[in-house]
Amino acid sequence: MSAPTRLAAAVSTNLPAQRHPAATSADPAAARRAAAGSAHPRAERIDHRGDLWRQAVEIRREWLEVGLSTAPADRAAAEHAITQIYARHRRTRPRFIWVQSPRAAVPHLDGLPTHETLRTWITGRRPPGAPPLAGDIAAGLSRLRSALADDYTEPPRDRPPMKRKKTEPWPALPAAEALAAGLPFLELLRQGVRESLFRSLSGIYLPTRAALQAQIPAAPVPVGWYGHQDASWIAYFDCQRRLGLAPRRESAAFDTWATLARSAGWWWPAEDRCILVERPAVVAVGPIPGTWHGEVRPRWNLDRPPIEYRDGWPVHPAATTT
Repeated sequence: MSAPTRLAAAVSTNLPAQRHPAATSADPAAARRAAAGSAHPRAERIDHRGDLWRQAVEIRREWLEVGLSTAPADRAAAEHAITQIYARHRRTRPRFIWVQSPRAAVPHLDGLPTHETLRTWITGRRPPGAPPLAGDIAAGLSRLRSALADDYTEPPRDRPPMKRKKTEPWPALPAAEALAAGLPFLELLRQGVRESLFRSLSGIYLPTRAALQAQIPAAPVPVGWYGHQDASWIAYFDCQRRLGLAPRRESAAFDTWATLARSAGWWWPAEDRCILVERPAVVAVGPIPGTWHGEVRPRWNLDRPPIEYRDGWPVHPAATTT
């Protein structure tokens, strides 16, 4: 991943226009060249946010490919990343258990905390003993996201900013309209990268989670993470960093999560073990009509399920959620 370039300082556009010396030349071609050269810096400034957005679209496309990947897991990279996460929470390297599908993980999930379990450590009377590792990881991830969000710097403006009441949300707009209207660039990244990828990838993992829950109806699915399908928030901050809109002060922690997303599928942490799932063998998607940011959804109208894991476990339309 290349180091981000820093944004150039904004050039004032309020200075009075100056006649270029060559404009008085008797050579018309020279005058045209001089005029073009004088206009070029302003043209670059006007399209600066447009250029950033075009780069963001490429980064979004890259992370969508990660989230939809059906390639075999890079087990060494995934295990190294998870070992780093364990170490940040003062745990030793766990025993890794690899399975071919979320269904195949079920026998290994006994005793792992649910979301309700973690809530008791936050809102209720704290149970005896140490908090679950999953709670520590969730809290650490929340701190990381907050630190990354605090580092953002809005790029220079080329037009007046859009106004809104504090109680109103920013309008959802196509990218070209958003840029023309002066929508904050961070909001465009939120709508066009994070929310776009969330909509696409949650269309994969929510039906899969519902199908998994059907395998263990007596208890909720334990707390875990979606690996490559967690790409939405990672892409959002990756855009900010690679576009030079945020420094890299949290590089080690962020890069660990980015590496994990690029390397494997779902995973559940326990104190002495970690259960990891290979990525699906089949993910068939098509575009969502009427969307602006490349969103996709499973193609449920095919002759075979659009999501299928390496052991043959399929995710059927009956498992979808609205």
